[in-house]
Amino acid sequence: MTGLELLAVALGMRHGVDPDHLTAIDGLSRVKPSPLNGVLFALGHGGVVTLLAFPAAALLQGLDLEAFHLPALLLLLVAALNLYRLLRPQSPPKGLPLLNPLFLGLLFGLGFETASQLSALALSAELSPLRLGAFFTLGMLLVDGVDGFLASRLQNLARDSQRAERASRLLGWVVVALALLLALAELGGLDLEALAFPLGLGLFGLLVSLRLYALRPA
Repeated sequence: MTGLELLAVALGMRHGVDPDHLTAIDGLSRVKPSPLNGVLFALGHGGVVTLLAFPAAALLQGLDLEAFHLPALLLLLVAALNLYRLLRPQSPPKGLPLLNPLFLGLLFGLGFETASQLSALALSAELSPLRLGAFFTLGMLLVDGVDGFLASRLQNLARDSQRAERASRLLGWVVVALALLLALAELGGLDLEALAFPLGLGLFGLLVSLRLYALRPA
């Protein structure tokens, strides 16, 4: 790898730890557990970033999708689905297309413009769009793939372990609270960019801690 390719991977990892990513993946894993949720989410999101890196996509970059509050709506949906799952654990929602992690990642890629994503797109002047997209997506895969795997394993453990069930419910309530916080901040025009990294790291650390807690013998 060249220095620019390593930078693209680092920016992808930084982007993957954003709290909106982890909230969506952890929330989706509670509603629809799958070890591939994080991988598919990152691939969908990375596909959009790759497309935006092409000069021909300049018009798409100019679309102000945040004016339609798409990010907030997606996070409110994540919060609503997880709240429903917490209050009615025996009746998981089915059939919603947004439960597809690839599609959800694609929408998040269109709706969110963070500093790490914009910085990666700036590298398109030095790297080909395909190489930039590939290395940026690799960085996201390293973070979001692990997060999705851990979250799904926690949900699967919750079926046979009261300890894991308590951990799963705690994660669910944290996802609801964080999704609501991020959505309301976006609707209110409040910039949480400075808090994004610590919030993301905190959520990832909580997931790892809950996974270890669930594995401990009673």
